[in-house]
Amino acid sequence: MSIQGKHIIVTGGGSGVGAKTAKALAKQGAKVTIMGRKETPLQEQRLPYQLCDVTNEKNVEAAFDVARSEHGPIWGVIANAGAATSLPFKKMHQEHLQSMLAVNLIGVSNSFRAGLPDMLDANDGRMIAIASTAGLKGYAYASAYAAAKHGVVGLVRSLAIELASKGITVNAICPGYIETPLLDSAVENIIKKSSMNRAQVEKTLLKGNPQDRFIQADEVAEAVLWLCSNGARSVNGHTMVLSGGEI
Repeated sequence: MSIQGKHIIVTGGGSGVGAKTAKALAKQGAKVTIMGRKETPLQEQRLPYQLCDVTNEKNVEAAFDVARSEHGPIWGVIANAGAATSLPFKKMHQEHLQSMLAVNLIGVSNSFRAGLPDMLDANDGRMIAIASTAGLKGYAYASAYAAAKHGVVGLVRSLAIELASKGITVNAICPGYIETPLLDSAVENIIKKSSMNRAQVEKTLLKGNPQDRFIQADEVAEAVLWLCSNGARSVNGHTMVLSGGEI
């Protein structure tokens, strides 16, 4: 691997995909700093961490500055922090749309921008956004989330062109439904709002996946490892889809 000794930030690193990815990177010798809003989950990962709300630009800049001072220049940013809530469009209010954009799109932008100076100085670096298949297609009852994730894909493709001559690659990973605590919360929410049981909800969510299974967090982590490797140094502006053939 090419990441030995390189400092990589993983947002949303306290659980699920973020935690799995951070540990995979650390196992390959990277210096990893995880970030999140809640301290207890971060502490449980036994990795260096900073409390950080990615929706707050100043908070992100401060957290990155501390991480930089403790572990050196930042070579990579894995923008994983996100949230998903479902709501029929006729019931959607401006606050709901703003909340989805804030964490899923603005949070990615804030995180990338905070890590950019070190990458420009080194003429080298990796920016990876954990997006979603919702960044490539629409989903009923998830218009705000899909809008935000489509924004992430647009951001990634634009930055990839802008930063290509600077030795920095910018990519997105677009998984389908991932078996994480976030999915559990979504399933429980659907159960409460419908007459379906858990098995029926899961069947509904999986109907678009030809493999008929949920994506696993380690699959996303392995994709991140590859995008950080020397072998992926010309992969830029790419949306890597992990969906079992859905897209």
